[in-house]
Amino acid sequence: MASGPLDTSVEDIARAAKSAFESSQLLPSDVRKLALDKVAERLEASKAAILAANKEDMEAAQVEVDAGRMSNAMLKRLDLGRGDKWEAMVQGVRDVASLRDPTGIVTYATELDDGLELYRVSCPIGVLLVIFEARPEVVVNIASLAIKSGNAAILKGGKESNRTTVLLSKAISEGLAQTPLPSTYIQAIQTRAEVSALLALDQYIDLVIPRGSNSLVKNIQNNTRIPVMGHADGLCHVYLDESADLEKAIRVVVDSKVGLANGYSIPSAS
Repeated sequence: MASGPLDTSVEDIARAAKSAFESSQLLPSDVRKLALDKVAERLEASKAAILAANKEDMEAAQVEVDAGRMSNAMLKRLDLGRGDKWEAMVQGVRDVASLRDPTGIVTYATELDDGLELYRVSCPIGVLLVIFEARPEVVVNIASLAIKSGNAAILKGGKESNRTTVLLSKAISEGLAQTPLPSTYIQAIQTRAEVSALLALDQYIDLVIPRGSNSLVKNIQNNTRIPVMGHADGLCHVYLDESADLEKAIRVVVDSKVGLANGYSIPSAS
């Protein structure tokens, strides 16, 4: 691929992510918990500015809806101030922080021969490139999981939420800067051209995770040497066993159908 200003900038992002990952590997798990606590604090401190940016994204999206270029369902997914979405997002960071460290866990062990033992131990993957759709809170969701699991990440959200994504990423970086983790541990990009350039940088990126349509997944798989965690079509169902608590079952089914009623991953009736 030809090297131009864009490619140089993108390569700097990828190189910084790789360096951040490598420098973090000897840090104790308490540092990752501290990082998540600081990220939650910075998000709360930046709430007004982030929601103001989100309002601008919503206003721009409304123009697209009025012109018939965007669905109302997509518009609703952009709204970070709707209901308790903001509170749930920040609480999610704290919930992830309180989870058990997922690294260093022995999941299998066997003796192959005298003095020769084999262990399977959970460990970080490395640098993740995660591509997802419009919902801006996904930036925080994925960043939290990446930090907790010891992985650096480069995130690309939908263009519809660019203003919100920029400020969410800024708050995350500011939180990381208050800890031994590098502020470049989590980074965000904005354009498809940057994604295309990053897909060529297999020396820095260890796994691509696209969250979207099958065509998106296939396109990425066909344009990179980096391993891609793809997916197939799925079904969303709620299965109720005959021994289920009826009252609880009703709450689960109602919540799954109307909790975020936009036709996105809502369980089918059966």
